[in-house]
Amino acid sequence: MSTYRKIHGRSIQAVTTDPSESVAEGQVWYNTSSDTFKSVVGLEAFTSSSNVGTARYSAMWAGEGTQNATLFAAGRSGAPAVVALTEEYNGSGWAASSNCNNAENSCAGFGTQTATVKSGGYPGSGPTNSNESEEYDGSSWTSGNTINPQRQGHSGAGVLTAGVIFGGNDGTILNKTEEYDGTNFSNVNNMNTARENLSGVGTQTAALAAGGANPGPTVKNSTESYDGTNWTTLANMNTARRGLGGFGDTSTSVVTGGAPYTAATETWDGTSWSTSPATLATARVFFGDCGAGSSTAGIVASGQIATGRTAVTEEYNKSSNVFTAAAFASMGAMGTSRYGHSAAGDKDAAVVVSGRPPGPSPTTNVEEYNGSSWSEVTNVPSGKFYSGGGMGTQTASIFAGGYGSPPEGVLATVESYDGTNWSDLPSLNTGKFASCPAGTQTAGLLAGGSPANNTSEEWNGSSWSEGNNLTESLDDITGAGTQTAAIAMGGASPGTFAHTDTELYDGTNWTNGPTMSTGRRRASGAGTQTDALVLAGLIPGPAATTKVEGYDGTSFSTRPSLGTSRYYGYGFSATSGNAYIAGGLTSPGAPNDTSAAEEFTDVTETVNVKTLTQS
Repeated sequence: MSTYRKIHGRSIQAVTTDPSESVAEGQVWYNTSSDTFKSVVGLEAFTSSSNVGTARYSAMWAGEGTQNATLFAAGRSGAPAVVALTEEYNGSGWAASSNCNNAENSCAGFGTQTATVKSGGYPGSGPTNSNESEEYDGSSWTSGNTINPQRQGHSGAGVLTAGVIFGGNDGTILNKTEEYDGTNFSNVNNMNTARENLSGVGTQTAALAAGGANPGPTVKNSTESYDGTNWTTLANMNTARRGLGGFGDTSTSVVTGGAPYTAATETWDGTSWSTSPATLATARVFFGDCGAGSSTAGIVASGQIATGRTAVTEEYNKSSNVFTAAAFASMGAMGTSRYGHSAAGDKDAAVVVSGRPPGPSPTTNVEEYNGSSWSEVTNVPSGKFYSGGGMGTQTASIFAGGYGSPPEGVLATVESYDGTNWSDLPSLNTGKFASCPAGTQTAGLLAGGSPANNTSEEWNGSSWSEGNNLTESLDDITGAGTQTAAIAMGGASPGTFAHTDTELYDGTNWTNGPTMSTGRRRASGAGTQTDALVLAGLIPGPAATTKVEGYDGTSFSTRPSLGTSRYYGYGFSATSGNAYIAGGLTSPGAPNDTSAAEEFTDVTETVNVKTLTQS
């Protein structure tokens, strides 16, 4: 009998633990601890990511964007609402950018996130499609030269200086092809099959067109490739479809979704199509000529579903690793429902203090979370709600300011918790509640709050001192970070129900920071000045929200939403990946306290290991 060494020319490595880093598909090893042979297996799968800011369909995609840097522009957000919105994806979430000059749907795009051409489309009314084009440079759109004929439902491939558009509808279904040289569009040889709502990927000299419709709702499974001069008919897809998306090139590519509503995915190897085991979690159509990504790492977002529109984003990966999407999950329920409370620690070791349960008076109840369950611990001596916030860890934290039962009103008191006992600390110079907290038990910061003010105070472990003011008086704000590198987010002021504004603190001065996409007050914050989350809150309406945004030190973008909408909940974490939120009010009006808590887990990547039989 041949041995592995005789067959492959090498021996199997013996290890005590499985490799944690990415290793090649097919690699085999022997785990001496478990007495098993193991191997890395390949995986094709879609995983969910953060929602787009505005759900829409029949939009345009940057044809050559990547999974971590793509562009989503224009589209239809309702009937008959056609929009000019532009959103960019950074691999974790979506952020709004400059609007297009023209609101249209069913456009075609090609390029990158920072160098894109958008062409044609339907303006939403009237009998005439658009012949306009626009270029995007990563920050703004400028008008370009016209296409001929005017069309919608076409597709594109290539880059800013060398692109191609094909197919579509100008009143009749087209096989027309045009090339773009960075300035002008010119007609070239036609496709073999006229079609609209097709998928297109690749370059100007190596493009692939698949699927589509002709006539009307009659779907196609045919495929063609373009070599810069001529179109060649190739093998058919297994499933006919229109309004599908694709990514890759002429030698290796992926198509997914489409009408009739399907979640099915197929892969192209340059010769034939194969059905993929990867299926969309949300079947959808008209999510644009995606082209954003490669045959191993693509993205699908928004689009039309059977019940309307979806904002859901899904990432496709073909890898030896298993990708688990970032998400919020239940931490179970606290023993006491409450809102306006305070908290410290992280999702593995948290403490929730006081707050207001149903009824007029604050509770003195304190609960701790150990990573799996909640339990009651030593009560705080005096109950309060709308606390300025907690700073520190489960076993070393302070809680400053708040609001006590009348006649106490606004409080300046500060309490310290050591994981077992409570003690009083020197009071704030100015009483306040609903403030922005940051820092630790020995180096804390508290800024703004109610009554609306712009003051800030620093704690050095023994006393409070006044710091420089915020640029604006704000209450109902939240924050994250340290005493010398903090971020204050959202809040309210006279005339503005909920701000999108943020401010950054460098240990001395506050300066205006980037804006959030959603104005909110009474939210919760976690993380650092360069890696922060803002969770939930009260948005205009008024309404409680599930929306979460992340800040990367430059800009805000969407993150996975909470399962329960809430405001006046509270969470705290020194890192965004260990964030949590507990309690709160689920809707305005009569108190609707919740005891529900949720924790955030960032995206993870693990090796896809299979145990082999030892026969």
